[in-house]
Amino acid sequence: MEPELIRSYYTKGTNGLLYINCTFIRYTIELPWMENQPRISCIPEGKYLLKKRYSPKFKEHLLIEGVEGRDVILIHPANNALKELKGCIAPVTILTGEGKGSQSRMALQRLITPIFTLLERKETVLLTIKSKKNDIKRKISSTYTNLF
Repeated sequence: MEPELIRSYYTKGTNGLLYINCTFIRYTIELPWMENQPRISCIPEGKYLLKKRYSPKFKEHLLIEGVEGRDVILIHPANNALKELKGCIAPVTILTGEGKGSQSRMALQRLITPIFTLLERKETVLLTIKSKKNDIKRKISSTYTNLF
């Protein structure tokens, strides 16, 4: 299983669509892109290893490993990226603005349930993060190639 996060970037935050096996799971919110600066930027696009994590503050959530120049990047509940995130990703049920959403705890539960099942079976789970723009370019390129 490789969850896929497809982002749209805005000045006040980053919004995303999270899929697992091509099935839409939830929206996401993040900080705006600020050149991967720790605690003020979303992380770069790429593939990252997901691990199960627990803390008293967030309870069960996910750790994202392998982010260059960054550590302790989490997927945890939050409804306002600028006020509640320090470079992490928050799933939300509804998008309400740039980097804003609602019902994050419920959205996190829907996300972690299938991922935790795989992690408990010792399977590797990689999160792919990309932008809508790159996805569109790939689809156009593949359509163009199929014409010839």
